[in-house]
Amino acid sequence: MSWYHSSMYDPAVPVGSFWEEEAPPLAAGVDSGAFSEAEATCDVAIIGGGYTGLSAALHLARDHNVDVRLLEAGPLGWGASGRNGGFCALQPTGLGLGELVSRFGKAEARRFISSQVEAVELVQALARDEGIDYSPQGDGTLHVAHDEKRFRELEEEVRLWRDGFGIQARLMSREEVAASQYDSTEQFGAAFDPVGFGLQPLRFARGLAAAAARHGAKLHGGSNVESWEKHDDWHHLVTPGGTLRARKVILATNGFIRPALDRRLEKRLVPVLSNIIVTRPLTESERLAQKWRTERPCSNTRSLLFYYRMLPDNRFLFGSRGDLTGRPEDGAVMRRWMEKRLGEVFPAWAEVETTHYWRGFVCMTRRLTPSIAYMENDRTALAALGYHGDGVSAAPWAGRMAARLIAGKASESDLPAPFRGEPGLIPFAALRRWYLRGALSYYRWTDL
Repeated sequence: MSWYHSSMYDPAVPVGSFWEEEAPPLAAGVDSGAFSEAEATCDVAIIGGGYTGLSAALHLARDHNVDVRLLEAGPLGWGASGRNGGFCALQPTGLGLGELVSRFGKAEARRFISSQVEAVELVQALARDEGIDYSPQGDGTLHVAHDEKRFRELEEEVRLWRDGFGIQARLMSREEVAASQYDSTEQFGAAFDPVGFGLQPLRFARGLAAAAARHGAKLHGGSNVESWEKHDDWHHLVTPGGTLRARKVILATNGFIRPALDRRLEKRLVPVLSNIIVTRPLTESERLAQKWRTERPCSNTRSLLFYYRMLPDNRFLFGSRGDLTGRPEDGAVMRRWMEKRLGEVFPAWAEVETTHYWRGFVCMTRRLTPSIAYMENDRTALAALGYHGDGVSAAPWAGRMAARLIAGKASESDLPAPFRGEPGLIPFAALRRWYLRGALSYYRWTDL
């Protein structure tokens, strides 16, 4: 993972997201502070303080009465969980619906999609049961054709959703989308998926943290795990402030995995940068200039997709895939390109100021599906990660499932096949950056 600039892994570098500015601070006492005990023990240690880790901590403490501690290198929710676009939607894979069926069979593909419908419902249930104010928006999502050819392909997508998976998706013509949702230079109709909505991701992450702490989990931000070894029946997690010994460990770092932990998943993961810009609040006349009337989160059919939504205060969020270095100067170039493309797709907003820009990692796997798996044939160490840019609902679900597995309340057979087992090894893994460069070039060509 080391080809990215070190600032991408440095929690002292501000993210600069709109979410940080808008969300209330973490409640007092939720973060127990940097781990600072010479040596302490627990039943289960969790590495990673995002949705996966916080959900695992909450469910272990609340549902299974487990003594659990969580170690996060930065502030809680500092990684992808606090900086994503806030799309709580299907599905956490780089495979299309037809590819899911052909690779895993119809029954397992249906189990997978059903699990992710359940995952969206889990987010809503956690917010309701734990009193999390997460600013939900919209009733479903739109997958928008960026040209006429892709609209024809959406017909098959909608058919598969309905006939293969029981999701009551429907096709919307260009005229219907323009009349009821919005219009743009890259709007040629859409597939409406009734499962999903938008939310404020950092509010949700901090709400999960507060719930986990309230139920007895001990959460330690600013506690980078510098090394991880196992001696006899104990895992030893070494941090700058001391060593935590645990009977069992859940690794939940996703695309922000640190070099010290790399060896356990080395050659299996590819972090990919995703970028977001947010505009100043738009006036009513500016919104209507693009016929914008919807709160539904949208993504388009480009392989290197754009994803976008109108926020509650009428700021417009616009996201895309990013550069290959993570260097600040390349981020500045990326921001200018995104502002240019925003104006090309939504011409009425070409001169609208953007007030925020930030980026973070999406985690990809060779098989293009997420993974919940025991590590290195050790039944006391489990990893849950690889959400391919759609982890807002998938990660809390994976955290709950990881908690059940590590507590002995579930078995691997309870996992849909696309989740099951470690991600496959990437051949000649030292060339991952070049594989990614080639893939991005190919996708840019196919998007023309």
